[in-house]
Amino acid sequence: MTEDVDLLDDLLRLCAAAGAEPEVHHALPEGRGGWERAPMVLVGDDAALRCRGAARRRGVMLVGHDQDAPDVWRRAVEIGAEHVLRLPDAESWLVDQIANAAEGVGRPALTVGVIGGRGGAGASTLACALALASARAGRRTLLIDGDPLGGGIDVLLGGERAEGMRWPDFAHSKGRLGGGALEESLPALHGLRVLSWGRDDWVTIPAQAMEAVLAAARRLGGVVVVDLPRRVDEPVAEALAQLDLGLLVVPGELRAVAAAKRVASMAGMVLDDLRVVARGPYAAGLDGRWVARALDLPLAGELPVESGLLGAQDSGVPPGSGSRGPLSRFCTAFWEQALAGGGVGEGGGSGGGVGRLGGGGVS
Repeated sequence: MTEDVDLLDDLLRLCAAAGAEPEVHHALPEGRGGWERAPMVLVGDDAALRCRGAARRRGVMLVGHDQDAPDVWRRAVEIGAEHVLRLPDAESWLVDQIANAAEGVGRPALTVGVIGGRGGAGASTLACALALASARAGRRTLLIDGDPLGGGIDVLLGGERAEGMRWPDFAHSKGRLGGGALEESLPALHGLRVLSWGRDDWVTIPAQAMEAVLAAARRLGGVVVVDLPRRVDEPVAEALAQLDLGLLVVPGELRAVAAAKRVASMAGMVLDDLRVVARGPYAAGLDGRWVARALDLPLAGELPVESGLLGAQDSGVPPGSGSRGPLSRFCTAFWEQALAGGGVGEGGGSGGGVGRLGGGGVS
């Protein structure tokens, strides 16, 4: 709501950047239904007086250009605004809020990363099986391949020729991506969405692209599984920073434990919650608890040997695609336990140029 042409131009530009289509008014809509139904209301400084008497609601923000406008906080309190925004300082923060309102963001996805303690540990296999178990339980699931040298996780799912976007299409992404647009652009395989690598020339994915993609995936809710490499560069560090939980897959042998200790040391510099998945068969004198103690990490569980797993993959059957077998049972039990607490708390912050009103006063 504004008649300030310059302010309206700025707000229209920010709505376009957020992927939202605004409804523009110069005063309160007749019947005031639009005021009450809209997910967010942006009121220009010039229109504040015309909003007196409007029904109190959440999501009202008073917006203007003048940093030193007199009585701005009084006007904000009179119309029940939650925030006072000064442009251009608050533009980045406001774009995020508009996009959140447009997407109807709720609880963020539980995001789990899987890392191999050594080469061939079975991290990609576990990542696929976890994603399939989540989708089989009816959860919104997205599987992300974070290892450009892994051969493409879509191959494990038999979807290397499936239509949809791959990592090279997101190489230049930065800022905010729409979660719904991301989901719709990816190949749909076995009830989940998959972001994998292309088959063409090498493409470097910068950290800001990894950040944009994972943030969009998390906003979708449900479950996100990320298959990660053993090295930690800037993009991988960004992925680790967005995980709620990391699983380090470690075969039950001394050399694997020694290699996994180095991987855990690097990943642990970014990721707070890293747990061990010990995989049999074990060398003499070793078991899952011994492996976890040697790495000084919690034990998430043990994966026994599953006969016929490699043969099934060679035949085009994705790992853990059925509900039976040790791998599938492990994944089902993992999600039941991980999601039993009701999900992950949301974080947030305020950008420059944003003032918040709360508790009937000004803070």
